Amino acid sequence: MRQSLETELLRIDADRLNAGLDRMAAIGTNSDGSVCRRGFSEQDVEARILLSGWMKDAGLDVRIDSAGNLIGRLEGSVAGLPALVTGSHIDTVPTGGRYDGVLGVLAGLEIARTLQSSGRSLQHPLEVIAFADEESTMVGCKGMSGTASDNPDSFVTSNGKPIEDNLLAIGGDWNNLASARRSDDAIAAFVELHVEQGGVLEQRGDVIGTVDGVVGQKRFTVVIDGQANHAGTTPMNQRRDALATAAHVVLAVEQMAVEHPGDPVATVGRLEVWPNAANVVPGSVQLTVDLRDLDPSVLDQLSNALMNALERIGERSGCAIRLDPQFEVAPTPADQTVKQAIAASAATLGLKTSSLPSRASHDAQEIGRRWPMGMIFVPSRYGLSHSAGEFTEPSHCEAGTQVLLDTLLRLDRSL
Repeated sequence: MRQSLETELLRIDADRLNAGLDRMAAIGTNSDGSVCRRGFSEQDVEARILLSGWMKDAGLDVRIDSAGNLIGRLEGSVAGLPALVTGSHIDTVPTGGRYDGVLGVLAGLEIARTLQSSGRSLQHPLEVIAFADEESTMVGCKGMSGTASDNPDSFVTSNGKPIEDNLLAIGGDWNNLASARRSDDAIAAFVELHVEQGGVLEQRGDVIGTVDGVVGQKRFTVVIDGQANHAGTTPMNQRRDALATAAHVVLAVEQMAVEHPGDPVATVGRLEVWPNAANVVPGSVQLTVDLRDLDPSVLDQLSNALMNALERIGERSGCAIRLDPQFEVAPTPADQTVKQAIAASAATLGLKTSSLPSRASHDAQEIGRRWPMGMIFVPSRYGLSHSAGEFTEPSHCEAGTQVLLDTLLRLDRSL
């Protein structure tokens, strides 16, 4: 990698970064090599204690806000400036990988260590954040951005315990959740480094992805009501087969995404068949449809196309079809100034780079609703994530962290 003037004396310690990833992966390791460190679990608490110690050893002031976010802060050289913020999460899904989330947190820590060891500081304060429970409730990033619900029953936790008890276990405070909301002038920009969790960068042969934004989502339940009947005595032309009808729906969902001039994704991920018996014509089916794209107008177009397809399929099959919205999440575009800083940093370092959207949710999605946001992706081997097979080359972890450092230096000068 070519070195910029700013990074010639500020090279991260790749061995230290990757050793930290190994140490974190040892907390909650499953027998198959995956990692289980669910939010609020004993393993999550153990990892947070370890990270807090590392932050303190690196000279950061450490605190936990009421939303459970673990925050390490280095003051800047110019008083009164808003913070440059980086980080991600350290909790996992039940069979998670060793890089998802934690790379972004440890990259931020490595940058703080590098600044400290070099005797240099940013003009802005630097904050490194491990957001609470990203894989489930996202209470941490939502609490900080002020988008968290004030109804505890709206938080469905992975361990089934009330959110009030879970926050208490990690040092948060549900009763003062509103205090986690940062002011508009508290943050200058947020930059999150993350593994791609897909195979686009690897397929392109790129090392760095500059993220256009985090896609929006629309999710629906489709209910198909036909007529359950005897599989042997019911002629084919007298059937109202809910499952056969569902098959047409599944193919229509796939087709409308494939044929769209943009690059949206549409998925039928769950089907429930009733009565689900070998000798009975299916009488009822429920399925889910998940639509994702960075452009809200594209999501609207796909939703309209879905409704039109369901109407046609229902008329042809004789089955009644109902479309029930489940939820909708607005897209969060990346800030252009932050994105340009990421691209310029990668170019200066001589790294092959391209743009792509993030089709998975991240803490940046909520933080970016309030403050300028950008994301840096590094490749995931074979596109695997949320599994024991999740792997990112150590050299790519190093490259992503070096780009993050250079990006923060550029933003420190320009914001």
